[in-house]
Amino acid sequence: MSLRIDRITLTHVRIPLVEPFRISNGEVTKKDGIVVAVASDGLVGYGESSPMAGSFYSTDTPESCWAQLTTNLAPRAIGRDFPTLEDACVWLDGLPGGNFAKVGIETALWDLEAQRRRLPLHKLLGGELERVASGLAVGLYDTMDALLGAIERYLPHGYQRLKIKISPGQDVDLVTAVRERFGEIPLMTDANAAYTLQHLDVFRKLDEYNLLMYEQPLGRAMLGESAMLQQVVRTPVCLDESLETLADVERAAALRSFRVANIKIQRVGGFRNALRVYETCRRLGLSIWIGTMPELGIGQAQGAALASLPGCDFPTDVEASARWFVDDIIEPWIEVQGGWIEMPKAPGIGYRVDPEKLSRYRIANQEIA
Repeated sequence: MSLRIDRITLTHVRIPLVEPFRISNGEVTKKDGIVVAVASDGLVGYGESSPMAGSFYSTDTPESCWAQLTTNLAPRAIGRDFPTLEDACVWLDGLPGGNFAKVGIETALWDLEAQRRRLPLHKLLGGELERVASGLAVGLYDTMDALLGAIERYLPHGYQRLKIKISPGQDVDLVTAVRERFGEIPLMTDANAAYTLQHLDVFRKLDEYNLLMYEQPLGRAMLGESAMLQQVVRTPVCLDESLETLADVERAAALRSFRVANIKIQRVGGFRNALRVYETCRRLGLSIWIGTMPELGIGQAQGAALASLPGCDFPTDVEASARWFVDDIIEPWIEVQGGWIEMPKAPGIGYRVDPEKLSRYRIANQEIA
């Protein structure tokens, strides 16, 4: 049965965070997300365009994605009839525009297809697990006590690994303190591209702490330098911001720039591209895990569904809704129980998008038909 796009409703929402989300190059206190509702033949599929506010993480912002969706992507999609979901994704991928904008429509189409086939989303993607392991991520804090206190608040929820953010001048001391307080918990660092090869001594010292990986230690385009780093440290290098396209993955793999891939649905522009990256990494023998921005509930549910695929070797960054947000737009909220997120059994993403919450936190709304 063909897939026809009848109507697209866009809702820009903004929800306060429980605490500021701070990384090496910026901070946000509220979460912006653009909810994309695609109507087709009596069904509605939901996606989320969820770039970080500001331009410190990527050139895509909530404002730029809103402009692309309302003026180009959604209007061009209305009334189109595609033979298959694959055809729709290929067409959308070929349009001008950023991945963070396109992903809202693309993932909504996957939700629609899962509903049409009466499959949970994770099954449509090829997932095999009925629950996925969740890992705790904590940002940068003003003091060591604040960092350790945040970890102590959330670890009792059973998260199966810990990720801490680092930046130059806040690195070895943080890892040392975490190891002293929490012992041999599975631990990794995330630098968000803050370092250069001038900081090799930092990573040589961190090699002594039995870490799972160094996530994105160097700049996005520094693939050759990342290969040099991986040659001189034992800890696996994980790439995140560097892996925006399949071509990026193939080039980085050829250079041996990394041993672990963090796949983010938002960054690569949707499920089709994420699956292509996943399949390439599996073929090349690279480790994989699924990251988040973090997104609101729709995007988080999508990330958890992707993490159910075989070969995702480390816990996902998808956490409980209550970990980051004072409220969420889905019912029920995503929960982590004993370190696990259960896969929904209902067709599609398996969560109900709450229209009252969309209205409460709405910044802008537009229907395109």
